[in-house]
Amino acid sequence: MRIVQLTPGTGNFYCGSCLRDNALVRGLRAKGHEVLMVPLYLPLVIDEPAENEDAPIFLSGISVFLEQKIPAFRHTPDWLNRALSSPALLRLAANLAGMTTARELGEAAVSMLQGEQSRQAQEVERLVTWLRSQPAPEVFCLSNSLLSGLTHRLKEEFHVPIVCTMQGEDSFLDALPEPYRKQSWDLLARRCAEIDQFIAVSQYFGDSMRSRLGLPAERVTVVYPGIAVEDFAQAVAPPNPPVIAYLARMHPAKGLDTLVEAFLKLKEWNRVPGLRLRIAGAMAGADNRFVDSLKKRLSRLSPDVEFLPNLDRHAKLEFLRTITVLSVPANYGEAFGLYLLEAWASGVPVVQPRHAAFPELLAQTGGGILCEPDSPNALAEALQQLLLDPARARQYGEAGRKAARQHFTIETMTDKTEAVLRKATHAA
Repeated sequence: MRIVQLTPGTGNFYCGSCLRDNALVRGLRAKGHEVLMVPLYLPLVIDEPAENEDAPIFLSGISVFLEQKIPAFRHTPDWLNRALSSPALLRLAANLAGMTTARELGEAAVSMLQGEQSRQAQEVERLVTWLRSQPAPEVFCLSNSLLSGLTHRLKEEFHVPIVCTMQGEDSFLDALPEPYRKQSWDLLARRCAEIDQFIAVSQYFGDSMRSRLGLPAERVTVVYPGIAVEDFAQAVAPPNPPVIAYLARMHPAKGLDTLVEAFLKLKEWNRVPGLRLRIAGAMAGADNRFVDSLKKRLSRLSPDVEFLPNLDRHAKLEFLRTITVLSVPANYGEAFGLYLLEAWASGVPVVQPRHAAFPELLAQTGGGILCEPDSPNALAEALQQLLLDPARARQYGEAGRKAARQHFTIETMTDKTEAVLRKATHAA
């Protein structure tokens, strides 16, 4: 099949959706498919070789912003658009993203879901024009449903089916102020009615989005993300003293402050001598203030705490071999969480809140335990259970490692995605 994968980038921090899409493109190419990966908005930031090669960035984040605010920018020459799509300039702009107000985000979200009728219509046409110069696609893959504003124009031009992944976009829409929140959800439902098939990254998230968008069950298939499990190795021996770890964006929504409070309680209880905390993951400019506040909270324990932002792939693999248990106590409806797979592939057990996709994933793997969400005390007690019972922790880690190698590989993800793509193209 000739497949076009459209994936928005972040510009300045590692993104689980980008990692998942990049791995999928690599897997599809390994099976002989012709896949063109096209970045949107901002450059892709991933910790492995990028599969988008030399494809230009379309729907430049700078252009989208200017076209939303200033009518004169809705009819710009190609040379100016190319300049505003420079990866270096877009990476610089990504560091200023925190300056965008909630109202501005809401207005832009509504506009982008209007697609060819939006204030960014010229950006959509530039993408379509470039795609016409490439080999004719047989199917389009959208990284998430927030790109569904492109659907009508792509179908009108290319007459091929569209498959859309759903991987966490609800939290962005739900955070918008009214009236943009309702307008965005209403527009999303209308746009998604034109999409042929959907891939959900978990049963939890598929059911949630299917209910909110009014989608029939036969158009939504669950395909768990996969990782290159062969790259991850188990530690020869557990670390001594033990180490609690965090591996996700250093952001309040991921529950890092909850984990910090749980760690402080564990140190206060003092039943695990020498306990350490290692915090790794993406940190963008807007996260600095939050991280600084946590460092102050932990200042008296600074010898036992490490912050390791923006690790490259090699450093991440090493990091996972130095920890006892991982916890990312996200306080929102996490659709999946690649950090769980990375921990399990390294033989590390997890402690996660009992909500969102976590109960489903732990039931699938047996790779850890659940606790009440948004409770530092409950999290501390659950972590302490594993820290005081190394045999049980090893059992959970081994179960997670076995499940990762059996069910969460790039090959498994690719095979199941390929089946959805064939279903869409055969039905067209």
